[in-house]
Amino acid sequence: MAKSARFESLLASKNRAFIEMEVDEAPDVVNRRVVFVLFEHFSLMAFTGALDALVTANLVKAPVKYEVLVVSLDGHRAMSDLGIEVAVDGSLDDLQEETLDYLMLCGGYRLALQSSPALGSRLRAAAYAGCVLGGLWNGAYFIAEAGLLDGYECAFHPDGRAMMAEEFPAVTISSQSHVVDRDRVSCAGANSSLDMMLSIIRLDCDVACIGAIEEVLSCDKATEAIDISVISIDRDPSLPQSLKNALELMRHNIDEPLSICEVAVCVGVSRRQLERLFGRCLETTPARYYLELRLTRARQLLQQTNKNLADIAVASGFVSISHFRRCFSQLFGVSPGRFRKASRQAR
Repeated sequence: MAKSARFESLLASKNRAFIEMEVDEAPDVVNRRVVFVLFEHFSLMAFTGALDALVTANLVKAPVKYEVLVVSLDGHRAMSDLGIEVAVDGSLDDLQEETLDYLMLCGGYRLALQSSPALGSRLRAAAYAGCVLGGLWNGAYFIAEAGLLDGYECAFHPDGRAMMAEEFPAVTISSQSHVVDRDRVSCAGANSSLDMMLSIIRLDCDVACIGAIEEVLSCDKATEAIDISVISIDRDPSLPQSLKNALELMRHNIDEPLSICEVAVCVGVSRRQLERLFGRCLETTPARYYLELRLTRARQLLQQTNKNLADIAVASGFVSISHFRRCFSQLFGVSPGRFRKASRQAR
């Protein structure tokens, strides 16, 4: 099939992460077991940010299935920094280290940094078994105290960096918000846990899955939350202003699409110049990108509304429902009707 008919841009790839594949097309799924250890006064926001990334990865058809377990040191419910208790699946002692892929220690601002021989022993056993160890907020303290961060770089809450540098001189304390250093991961606070976990997921998933996860979870990080977006494109400050203006025009004219010549006139370049900009910066043509943008709107409406196919076709800029069905099926490999049915069954 010719490249022009394959819709190989980032929009197409991002959308495919929301599509339920046929059984014979679906990739083999790898299972990852992630355990969160909640200490007393753990940061609820740091925990939920990291957890949300994993749950969302499972929802967008990632090739990795993340199984999440939540434990405390004693097996009792854990009290967060907000005074909200969180139920747990058991205690850290209940786990078999060889069955774990990630062990994440959830700290918090009021957490007492007092380790124990038993905790250190469990962490060393997990590391020996090949488990990746992680610290949220100041959770990395316990990894360092067990002697498992020597020679590594780690992120830590700013209030505790001086203490970490004094107590653990063999550990490189980073000023970055999060760090992934081989089989150790860490973040400095509540806001960076999501980005840390996305960095971990990037090791397992392709750019399409990451783009889909970011669409769900990171859409409101910028001042403007764009409703149809490839985040890596729309937030790229290096793009020429005329191209940014063209992308914005396309986003705001979905139901009544402009011609490519009209877009070029509106942004003050020739059609040929506009095509060169799209080719050089986005590796696609304006027409194909615009079509994928409209089909992205259609995919959203199929998932989130009860509108019939004819109304969705019109709202996406198609005058013919047969043309809409053909383009949607060509891009996603499934008809609009089958996609809607599969989306509802997955919820």
